[in-house]
Amino acid sequence: MDSIVVTGNGPLSGEIAIAGAKNACLALMPATLLTEEPLILTGAPRLSDIKTMTVLLESLGADAASLQDGQVLAMSSHDLKSTRADYDIVRKMRASNLVLGPLLAREGHAEVSLPGGCAIGARPMDLHQDGLEALGAEIELRDGYLHAKAANGLRGAQIALRFPSVGATENIVMAATLAKGTTVLDNAAREPEIVDLVRCLRAMGAQIEGEGTSRIEIQGVDRLGGATHRVVTDRIELGTYMLAPAIAGGEVECLGGTLDLVQSFVDKLVETGVEVEETARGLKVRRAPGARVQAVDVETAVFPGFPTDLQAQMMALLTTAEGVSQLHETIFENRFMHAPELTRMGAEIDVQGGTATVTGVARLKGAPVMATDLRASVSLILAGLAAEGETVVNRVYHLDRGYEQVVRKLRGVGAQVERVKG
Repeated sequence: MDSIVVTGNGPLSGEIAIAGAKNACLALMPATLLTEEPLILTGAPRLSDIKTMTVLLESLGADAASLQDGQVLAMSSHDLKSTRADYDIVRKMRASNLVLGPLLAREGHAEVSLPGGCAIGARPMDLHQDGLEALGAEIELRDGYLHAKAANGLRGAQIALRFPSVGATENIVMAATLAKGTTVLDNAAREPEIVDLVRCLRAMGAQIEGEGTSRIEIQGVDRLGGATHRVVTDRIELGTYMLAPAIAGGEVECLGGTLDLVQSFVDKLVETGVEVEETARGLKVRRAPGARVQAVDVETAVFPGFPTDLQAQMMALLTTAEGVSQLHETIFENRFMHAPELTRMGAEIDVQGGTATVTGVARLKGAPVMATDLRASVSLILAGLAAEGETVVNRVYHLDRGYEQVVRKLRGVGAQVERVKG
């Protein structure tokens, strides 16, 4: 397996172009199943998860072409041949379950395997199932597959989610676009990826209001058409690269970033003593060399709270902060698997249940470490930027699911990083 070798070499300087959002794109792609007309996505990230979703859509009979070096996805579902999402594909990626709502809405039936993804904790499908059943679907779990049917079509309903799940919100909203009547979804997720999906669906002819709030109203239509839509900036990649100069020192401008995507994260970053400035091109992050960051407490929450997908990276920064920080993980129960690896680099971290107490040290030391999931992978790379000597991050195949050209981007701002083939 490939590994990434990082040698701490001081302050960073330059600019990094932030890609389109992986999580937004993975929700936008299944929207092609709602129409026979072409759906074109621009600004798409070039990631293995996007390839996996492409393979899944093609297995259903959709056409999906990758253009302009993978940054444009041209899709058409004019001739679907299957409504079965097979385990061999779905097991690789959690977002595969997002074909369920669109298939059910358009074809009246679907068989979707229970999904896979990073082992960061339980992510059940019950909220998806409850919402779709409220729309009139009959769903049965059998042999590891959700067998769903709506013989008489879907119908609008009042739905209140027990938890503002992003995936359940996306599945329900997509299904409701073709349901008869009005659907009101309360306690909906408010993430930018939801807003981006609704904007795309609206461009396809859907009638939706309330995106970005906890109450979304969908008036079903008879059919949707095609559209061309630009994928929103990836707020998790944005936050990750903003942490690079915060950890290593220096000044980096993250092109395409906006404060509204990462405000809660920026608030905590500024609290550590790092400077963040919004520019005409993005967000500029600055930490003077030798100026040690200050400890802060962080609690993950659904949007607009601090993102769970930036918790591991923030922990990497706080390992070298002055003072004691506490990180409270409220979303996923297994999301501190990076802590033992950071400890191998000299960090002082005590994990008790959903809380990690981090006592900052003056300097980390390079060591061989192992990536356990997508965000843990990049957190170890970031830690290597602040470490003395060489850090070797093993099992980085996780990284390719969520970060495009991470070595090139970091080297472009002066980091000493290389990928070694295994």
